[in-house]
Amino acid sequence: MSAVRRPLLAANWKMHKTVGESVAFVREWSRRVADGWALPNAAEVELVVCPTALALAPVAPLLDALGVGLGAQDLDVGSEGAVTGGVSGYLLAEALATHVIVGHSERRRLFGEADGVVAAKAAAALAAGLTPIVCVGETEAERQAGETKRVVTGQLRAVLEAVPAADARLTVAYEPLWAIGTGRGAHPSDASEVASWLRALVAERWGAAAGAVRILYGGSVTAGNVLGFWQADAIDGALVGGASLEMESWLALVRTVAPTPPA
Repeated sequence: MSAVRRPLLAANWKMHKTVGESVAFVREWSRRVADGWALPNAAEVELVVCPTALALAPVAPLLDALGVGLGAQDLDVGSEGAVTGGVSGYLLAEALATHVIVGHSERRRLFGEADGVVAAKAAAALAAGLTPIVCVGETEAERQAGETKRVVTGQLRAVLEAVPAADARLTVAYEPLWAIGTGRGAHPSDASEVASWLRALVAERWGAAAGAVRILYGGSVTAGNVLGFWQADAIDGALVGGASLEMESWLALVRTVAPTPPA
């Protein structure tokens, strides 16, 4: 973990939780805090929760009161127009979102989002004032074929070419497809090596500004394995799926990476 980049722990709820369940979760978290469960120092760890689009506005004030960021799970390019079903970055920002996940493997696989689409969305997020969490990752077959570096750097290169200038808000999440939802998290040393490749690619284009770009790991992250990623020099946090859905496992994750200091 870098001393100059604030680590980020982000919860991706995917297509889980109704609006009522989302609100109830954050209210319960707030109750725990009121009862003495100490939140980590915001200057040391950034927390973000990404609910479904329908729950963004209802949970926004509750998360804001906790000092926790609000993230969306996707966005459309542009600001407004004849795009039925579209939700732009500007609309997300109006709903008080601060972050947005871009190019998650499920978007790439289920909705056919190619690298160019992901790149355009990342640029649109930045233009709207949002922090994009851009996901990259290889399949099991690509990994076995030794193609990991080619795949992930190609995915990120498209994004860098679409972003007009160095922007420290850009956040990258290395999420190998074979690790998502499988319980088979990557080894921290392997994930750190990929993160180093990605940072080197950013440095080729942005020079020293690459030092401010955060690179996360995602894929079967739990309280039991998060510390290995958290302590890796090249990794700046984690994007969490299933383990963020239940209160106890989520709080255990937060407490693992940001233990309460002794009184």
